[in-house]
Amino acid sequence: MSPPSLCAANCSTPLRAAPPPLLRLRRPTATSVSASRAAAPSVSDNDVLLIAEQLEDSAPSSPILAPLRSASALSLLSTPWPTLRHEAFRFTDISCIRPKTISLPTRTPGLAPPPSSDAESQIIFSDGLLVSASGAHVRALADLPPGSARDRAAAAIAASAQFSHRDIFYDFNAVGASDVAVVYVPEGAKMADDPVHIMFGYSGSDDDASMMMSNPRVLVIAEKGSEVAIVEEHFGIEEGGGGRYWANPVVDIIVEEGARVVHSYVQRQSSAAAHTKWTTVQQNTSSTYEFVEVSTGGRLNRHNLHIQQLGPETVTDLSTFHLTSQKKQIHDLHSRLILDHPRGYSRQLHKLIACSDEGKGVFDGNIQVNRYAQQTDAGQQTKCLVLSPKAVVYVKPNLQIIADDVKCTHGAAISGDLDPNELFYFQARGVDVETATDALLFSFGAQVINRIPFKTIEKKALAQLKELLTLSRQSTD
Repeated sequence: MSPPSLCAANCSTPLRAAPPPLLRLRRPTATSVSASRAAAPSVSDNDVLLIAEQLEDSAPSSPILAPLRSASALSLLSTPWPTLRHEAFRFTDISCIRPKTISLPTRTPGLAPPPSSDAESQIIFSDGLLVSASGAHVRALADLPPGSARDRAAAAIAASAQFSHRDIFYDFNAVGASDVAVVYVPEGAKMADDPVHIMFGYSGSDDDASMMMSNPRVLVIAEKGSEVAIVEEHFGIEEGGGGRYWANPVVDIIVEEGARVVHSYVQRQSSAAAHTKWTTVQQNTSSTYEFVEVSTGGRLNRHNLHIQQLGPETVTDLSTFHLTSQKKQIHDLHSRLILDHPRGYSRQLHKLIACSDEGKGVFDGNIQVNRYAQQTDAGQQTKCLVLSPKAVVYVKPNLQIIADDVKCTHGAAISGDLDPNELFYFQARGVDVETATDALLFSFGAQVINRIPFKTIEKKALAQLKELLTLSRQSTD
């Protein structure tokens, strides 16, 4: 359910006439709106409010972010902590982050050192704090000078306050984000061959009593006829992997008429980390959005991918690969694609390897073809390999079709073993079973990784896949 309407972008509404003591809601100088007061829901979860209060107290004031923060703070007043009883979290246990005491970064640590990058345009976050934003058409929101880019960013952020599919993680980020990295590509500009490299570094500790929480936020706007490529890398600063932290990023993308966005996303967090991410995409007429995800890290990885086609002849291409190679690791992809206009085209491929004891994979893919989305061509496919007797995979492909002139398909395949014919092919050529198995598993994931259009990122992801598969096999021998 959408939050109550708020006022304009430069107006921030007090969220409640008499806020409870657990949530000291920020009171900006703007005039309150009585309707919003009247609609304010009752408090329902003290743990949620304690985190929201910490986030609100730590975030610097920003007139542009005020509407979004107000809407999300209001939403959190009635948002319970998700449990297995909630439909969207029916298969995903996030209790590993609930009992932790949340700590927030008080300064900007170094990345020690940041990963190498050949890109001229770079954005660096450290524990959710924006360290630098450099290159063509890349700025921090706070540094945007008055003009079309700042106005466009302000309008987009104000509109996101009305996002009706929000959940607790989206709202936490909105309340706690200290700044927004803005990638603004003006009309007709072409940046597809020179990606914007966005690096998210996270640190933590082995202390079991607390967890560092980070809330980085990125806004990408591709104006009419423009092209841009963005590459996200999320990683733990401690390469040994033992740091405990909670990464909670949000990336909002707007693809205007005839524009094209190529989006690559690599997540290789610490083995003790929690990673809860939102990606929202709005596509206008004749636009193209191409997405490739490779997620291998984190104890808990939850990605909400929400895409809406807002015009006809729109193209959406999604490819994701998840690997559970650690004990009790969870990878969860919840995707939603909404088509409302004629001649839309979409393809979605999801692949997962579950090779760890008590590892869990979740795929909830929803494609919604509404009444006026005639002549839509939508395809969805998920393929999962479950290689451990204690691993579990939940697959829920979902096509909701109201239009009557469409071409829509979906398929799901879950296997507990590799194809014996493929293994025989290798053995007939003198390749032993162990080597053949490694090659087949590697090629299973490489089908998605090879779609990353930037060789440096692709090679790094392939090398990590090979390493994790080797370590997983050694641990089961």
